[in-house]
Amino acid sequence: MSILIIFLSVFFYVILGTAYVKGYDFVKSHSPGNLVKFYLIMATIRILLVATIVAVYVLLSKDREDSIHFSAMFLGMYVVTLVVTLILKL
Repeated sequence: MSILIIFLSVFFYVILGTAYVKGYDFVKSHSPGNLVKFYLIMATIRILLVATIVAVYVLLSKDREDSIHFSAMFLGMYVVTLVVTLILKL
């Protein structure tokens, strides 16, 4: 797995995290009653994007070991992102 792939993966999660934090703050200040809906929508978007990226990488990769390492790294980053967002906003 190349450094570029790792950098792009981290960048992807930084963008998702920033969108979540900014969106959360916006919804909280304008319509606090809709925070649950916002969280569910963001969770759905996040899991769909992560599953799509992992599936595309696995389908396009020629090396099985590389696909396994990428999937484990990307899904591990997903779990860390879930934990961090829950800790920050609970």
